[in-house]
Amino acid sequence: MDQVMKILAISGSLRRGSSNTTLLEAFKLLAPADVDIILFEGLASLPHFNPDDDGESAPTTVMEFRNQLQQCDGVLISSPEYAHGVPGSLKNALDWIVSSGELYRKPVALINASSRATQAQTSLIEIINTMGAIHTFETVALDGKRMEAVEIASESEIARQVHSAISGFVEAIKNRRS
Repeated sequence: MDQVMKILAISGSLRRGSSNTTLLEAFKLLAPADVDIILFEGLASLPHFNPDDDGESAPTTVMEFRNQLQQCDGVLISSPEYAHGVPGSLKNALDWIVSSGELYRKPVALINASSRATQAQTSLIEIINTMGAIHTFETVALDGKRMEAVEIASESEIARQVHSAISGFVEAIKNRRS
């Protein structure tokens, strides 16, 4: 019997009701039964990155984040674009794992909830490549639609896009395992 595949989902938005967080929740609803998508809840609690605080003495929240990354088979990131860039909280989280290497050779799917948010995605691709991750990129165009995860899962065209994205990512992780 195959083991359950674990995917850590990170929303780049701290906003309540974020379309990026909702999109990740829809991914969780539409994932195959043997795939467990875990939403990372600690983005806001990570301290500002400071190399002097890194290493074995890194803050507990950073160590917990790193542990979650180590325990997963892949990472799913959905991020908005702020001022043509990656939100500071997401960039901060990624800065904490540059030297510790949790994303090195790990499959990462970058999901974009808006077809207009291209500059943040370009920047994320550069960051992920620099960290040595293996990435895929998908757009699930919500484009300003305010929907709950259940609505996304039941709206046929958007659900098809989510299903296609998660299926492709799961296949990429399986290929990486073999």
